[in-house]
Amino acid sequence: MDVEGKKVLVLGGAGLVGAAVCRELLAARPATLIVASRQKTRVEEYTARLTDAFADATTRIVPVWGDVFLRADWQSQAHHPRAAVLDNPEWRAQLVADMLDPLDEHIIESSLLAQFIEGRAHGLDGTGADVVIDCINTATAVSYQNVYASAKRLRGLAERLAAEETLAEEVEKLLAALYIPQLVRHVQLLLDAMRRAGTQAYIKVGTTGTGGMGFNIPYTHGEERPSRLLLSKAALAGAQSMLTFLMARTPGAPRLVREFKPAAVIGWKEIAYGEITAAGRQIPLWDCPPERSLPIGDPSTFASEGAFGEPTGENLRGTYIDTGENGRFTAGEFTAITSLGQMQLVTPEDIASVVVTELAGGNTGRDIVAALDGAVLGPSYRGGFLREAAINKLHQLEAQHGEAVAFGNLGPPRLSKLLFEAYLLKQVHGTPDAVIEDQPAALATRLEHYLNNDAGTRRHIISIGIGILLPEGKRLLRGPQLKATDAHSGWVDLTAANMSRWQERLKALQRTLTHEATADTSSLFDRNFSASRQWRSGVGVLEIGEAVAWIFNHEDHDQRGKN
Repeated sequence: MDVEGKKVLVLGGAGLVGAAVCRELLAARPATLIVASRQKTRVEEYTARLTDAFADATTRIVPVWGDVFLRADWQSQAHHPRAAVLDNPEWRAQLVADMLDPLDEHIIESSLLAQFIEGRAHGLDGTGADVVIDCINTATAVSYQNVYASAKRLRGLAERLAAEETLAEEVEKLLAALYIPQLVRHVQLLLDAMRRAGTQAYIKVGTTGTGGMGFNIPYTHGEERPSRLLLSKAALAGAQSMLTFLMARTPGAPRLVREFKPAAVIGWKEIAYGEITAAGRQIPLWDCPPERSLPIGDPSTFASEGAFGEPTGENLRGTYIDTGENGRFTAGEFTAITSLGQMQLVTPEDIASVVVTELAGGNTGRDIVAALDGAVLGPSYRGGFLREAAINKLHQLEAQHGEAVAFGNLGPPRLSKLLFEAYLLKQVHGTPDAVIEDQPAALATRLEHYLNNDAGTRRHIISIGIGILLPEGKRLLRGPQLKATDAHSGWVDLTAANMSRWQERLKALQRTLTHEATADTSSLFDRNFSASRQWRSGVGVLEIGEAVAWIFNHEDHDQRGKN
């Protein structure tokens, strides 16, 4: 990137590394260089020296100061503001909320870091930084808050309040859930045991935490996207990689230390038809007949759980592909998440081959200890090739048992909602052309009639926590669990407006296929659709997984960033 004429923000800019970066940057002639540091005096003194040293530079040099881990209103010139925040009960409670609550506009607006980047801080011009260079030693800043000392104080408090069993129990549960101490102790024990045993090689198969996708991953753990739980997993995966890296440099450790990180869906161990479970438990089938629909104007309708729906005494069954710890998926779910642009697929055999090759002294170039970026084990040729075999087998079983559509094991319900909507469109019309030619209101009525007459599909939908918004847009069918509070996030939406939205999507899909089939026969296009790979300009039967993957890739902008 050409820095000339750009606005550059250097976080930690008055520190040892940041100062050197600033000096180097001035030769590239940015329009504005914002030097951010925690201490006001330090950054002002440094920028004054920098201005004198580069007196002929045309760059505007702007000092800004403050602790970027705190709110802008809490900054202080006199002392380190964090201590004052922790001593103030109101600020302390807000600090915890800023860390643990879902990210919202209020938190972003209050953040000094966000104000620096967006140009909203005092002394800036209100425009965002073109370039951000982060020279803050973040790991030190966070870890030196000393969670161990805090844990010791909390343990003492729990002992003193032993009579208050609930408080003591909750404090202990919180302490037991602390991420980093658990991980550090695990690796300490692992290394000590291998030393005692004389172990010569340690190879870790780790995780990226997001299947190779970024912060835009469309399926997480039922919270905001991306969920805090998922990002914690990814953060801990990175922490373990660094500890493994340090282990490889430790005297007395195994002579061979390697880590490999699959960055795709790992699958699979079975394709079959049978009972579906979630977290090891059966999924009871519930029904919500149309006469028991609930008004969406009533807030109680949106309770995440409650006495809604009618039990059928049956459990959810369907054709599935078993992907191990990630659970059992339908053909549509598997197709969507393994599509180009989504997580894609790597097989266990791909991973095992790399492990054994390295163990035997080979060099696969995938060792994260040697090179973190080069170590990512992404989608494989074999995975892509066998994906078709897996999907074909799933469809073969579905021909016998019916299409399972979605089980909801991928977290937030938008994927399930989209798959069921595509499935219903396919059931009432079969082809995209027929869907496009219908009137939206008539299409909505057809889908409603289909669900009125097909109790099995209706029960399946509401039993996995998906609501069904009826065509008039004012009433909802639901079961005892509801995973979303709006149609976009997780209700099967039968309104005419949503039917029109689907028609526009299918028109865009048709245009894509026509272009790919006629414009260029080279390898330019991904050819994510089977019709495109077969050089057809139109789609026959609507493939629900491919359609939903297209929505994720193009409409929701959830495409895999690195193929």
